[in-house]
Amino acid sequence: MAKAPSSQSANIRIGIGAWTYAPWRGTFYPSDLTQSRELEYASKNLTSIEINGTFYGLQKPASYEKWYQETPDDFVFSLKAPRYATNRKVLADAGETIERFFASGVLLLKQKLGPINWQFATTKKFDKEDFEAFLKLLPASIEGQKLRHAVEVRNDTFKTAEFIALARKYNVAVVLAGDSEYPQIADLTAPFVYARIMGTTDKQAKGYSAKALDTWAQRARQLAAGTTPDGLETSAAAPAKTATRDVYLYVISGFKERNPAAAMALIKRL
Repeated sequence: MAKAPSSQSANIRIGIGAWTYAPWRGTFYPSDLTQSRELEYASKNLTSIEINGTFYGLQKPASYEKWYQETPDDFVFSLKAPRYATNRKVLADAGETIERFFASGVLLLKQKLGPINWQFATTKKFDKEDFEAFLKLLPASIEGQKLRHAVEVRNDTFKTAEFIALARKYNVAVVLAGDSEYPQIADLTAPFVYARIMGTTDKQAKGYSAKALDTWAQRARQLAAGTTPDGLETSAAAPAKTATRDVYLYVISGFKERNPAAAMALIKRL
């Protein structure tokens, strides 16, 4: 079994969305591996995983404890926040849902808790007053544990300097959508970068061509160094000051069967 690096010199973490997917059995996972050990296996070949189940409903505290125990000490999970917080007309009313989410056992991941991704529907348009009210609801820390937040906006109305200024004010990352139909906003707004690349295809054994993998590996290095790579779209906002940033990059969607291969190929390049 090829073990992923125990630490990343540039603080770059590469992963996939979730770890349970039947077509990965016999391709990513060995055919004789029991399903109960899939997370353990994935966490030794990747450096992060984005948990998607949290988007659809609250998870049990026992689940967070189990995930913590089954993964290496330096592994990190990101979580998709509950859709009930973001899929609403008035974002300012999401406070109770946000509080319930963080009280559900999330903190049991301890140091393995990475960024929280707050994903919005494609129909959600930018409203400065309401969006700022939402950002104010996101806790910077709970019980002494610092939290990182990212917002995944999917409407062109967010491609404004005003939105970027808000994200920077609250130290919230704007999710960088790569190789997808969603609006791309590559502005750096937080001490970390959260990227989701969605272009894997069945025509490539590793999901992406070698050239595309080289490109994303180089982009990850540049983002970690605090610079925005050429070829990525930004808003009309002024560039952020250059500063080292942690990078969380997930291979999501596309031809999902190839996503683990693409993620491992990126780790190898880095």
